[in-house]
Amino acid sequence: MAAGVQDFNRTEFDRLNEIKGHLEIALLEKHFLQEELRKLREETNSEMLRQELDRERQRRIELEQKVQEVLKARTEEQAMQQPPKGPPPVSNGADRRSQGLCSRVQKWFYEKFGEYVEDFRFQPEESTVETEEPLSARRLTENMRRLKRGAKPVTSFVKNLSALSDWYSVYTSAIAFTVYMNAVWHGWAIPMFLFLAILRLSLNYLIARGWRIQWSIVPEVSEAVEPPKEDLTVSEKFQLVLDVAQKAQNLFGKMADILEKIKNLFMWVQPEITQKLYVALWAAFLTSCFFPYRLVGLALGLYAGIKFFLIDFIFKRCPRLRAKYDTPYIIWKSLPTDPQLKERSSTAVSRRLQTTSSRSYVSSTPTGLSKDEDTGRFHGTKKGNFHEIFNLTENERPLAVCENGWRCCLINRDRKMPTDYIRNGVLYVTENYLCFESSKSGSSKRNKVIKLVDITDIQKYKVLSVLPGSGMGIAVSTPSTQKPLVFGAMVHRDEAFETISGQYMKITAAAASGSDS
Repeated sequence: MAAGVQDFNRTEFDRLNEIKGHLEIALLEKHFLQEELRKLREETNSEMLRQELDRERQRRIELEQKVQEVLKARTEEQAMQQPPKGPPPVSNGADRRSQGLCSRVQKWFYEKFGEYVEDFRFQPEESTVETEEPLSARRLTENMRRLKRGAKPVTSFVKNLSALSDWYSVYTSAIAFTVYMNAVWHGWAIPMFLFLAILRLSLNYLIARGWRIQWSIVPEVSEAVEPPKEDLTVSEKFQLVLDVAQKAQNLFGKMADILEKIKNLFMWVQPEITQKLYVALWAAFLTSCFFPYRLVGLALGLYAGIKFFLIDFIFKRCPRLRAKYDTPYIIWKSLPTDPQLKERSSTAVSRRLQTTSSRSYVSSTPTGLSKDEDTGRFHGTKKGNFHEIFNLTENERPLAVCENGWRCCLINRDRKMPTDYIRNGVLYVTENYLCFESSKSGSSKRNKVIKLVDITDIQKYKVLSVLPGSGMGIAVSTPSTQKPLVFGAMVHRDEAFETISGQYMKITAAAASGSDS
């Protein structure tokens, strides 16, 4: 148990370190890109002109719409006021009176109902663009507190339902069970729920008027509210971002698991589970067709009450019994998520590949060739063979510790452009070289190869002094660079530093003994 807890803590610590490294890279890239953007804005004023042009264009469109509406209204008024064209009227007083009456009726109808007629006129939908707020630590904490306060009624309702099912208060659960079963038996279930909703709204009205009413099965625990800080340091802001990222990661992960399980249930990912749902739906359909709704509602209501108050209570107290006989619980737990399906498929494929590769290796390995030589010959990076990527000899290959490399970013402070200043990639250590492979596609010029003999100094480095911790970088000094090369944002920085230092001491000791002899 202790070993499992330690492994869990270690994996969580590695995830936090990885997030910390990515944020460190993002902060560095943001800093240098802001510098370049500031210089470009000083040189040209095109952004301001573009915004002014957009405002003028929007203003012109609005004026055209207003002019069209005014012209349309005037034409309608003139059409209503002008008499209809036709042959010269006969001097008849009755016709004149009828025309005047019709115009008065039209005018009265337009005055009374014209506004409602205008409401039904089709107009093009206006597209509104929501403005995004900049990232702010104060706004972030305020939104977190708002979310917590908004979700409090829902969480308290769920806690009260769980307390009823768990018989937290025996008398309350017994009364609720008796009232519910009696209401279902007499067909009063829906009126009972409506009455409870009206009662809850009435209590909320009294609470809003200042009454102190507490209607909860589970006693509420008042949490200490920390006063909001006006100014946060950079370290506190960074820690706040990490906490929010961790909570958001866990919340999104749980929501994704629920949605993926529901999707896989309906998409026949596991046919034996979806088949049970299929049979249950057919049974419910046939029951609703041949039995009266009153009988079906009575059966469902009685089953829901017995399941909620009695069966769930027994299953929660007896986990082994639940794992054997609680069908909905067993189905939900056995439903896979998409990552689990990918892991299963990759495991099956890897097993097949291992089986086929072991067979082909036994049949195709020539005599007199050792296993190390054969594996070293086919070792490669993501883009090709290792020695071809870095233009090295075939016997140069990564050490066993860094066979997959360490993800990091190379910070070359001798360069001035941000695109050349920071490069993301993977760091390898061979017997004689320190090799950095850039993750961006392109020529091999973006890669970096350093001879271990040429290194003059190597030490741990903290890229940003304002960040908490001891840093996640390694600084390497060479005669060809004015400032040390920094390999930053390394999750396993200490392991990489020990490997590079050990190999560097080994190479320098061998070179010194060779020169003495």
